[in-house]
Amino acid sequence: MCEAPVDLSFKCIRSIADVLHKEPNEDLAGFTLTIGSLLSDPSHLAWLDLSFNCISRIDKALTELPELRVLYLHGNHICKLSEVDKLGALTYLHTLTLHGNSAENEKTYRDYVISVLPHLKSMDFSAVTRQERIMSQIWHKKITLGKTTKKS
Repeated sequence: MCEAPVDLSFKCIRSIADVLHKEPNEDLAGFTLTIGSLLSDPSHLAWLDLSFNCISRIDKALTELPELRVLYLHGNHICKLSEVDKLGALTYLHTLTLHGNSAENEKTYRDYVISVLPHLKSMDFSAVTRQERIMSQIWHKKITLGKTTKKS
């Protein structure tokens, strides 16, 4: 059973620990029930909106939400693409937003995210196409092969 979305956007959150000290947006119906479920059994949380905050890294605490399917992290301060690697543990994650973070300026941004999270269906409010999946796999193999060759 999945719970209703938890909307913590526009809260000046800097880390996942800050979540416990913030009230969600007022328009979230059934918040008391939702947050009760989040804190007593976060494994049922399926949708989390942490957009437009001050988050600079993806906290591993998010990987403790195994049912998470939708995660909004756009408009934050995530600089390193490698932060996305942590989300690989979320096997049900199919929708992710990261635009508006400085990591988006990396030349390989979309390819990298799709290669690390091959089960994504939507990224930054845009569908992930079959062609993008194929190209990201090719890109990932090329990068991996390049790293192996450099180590030799």
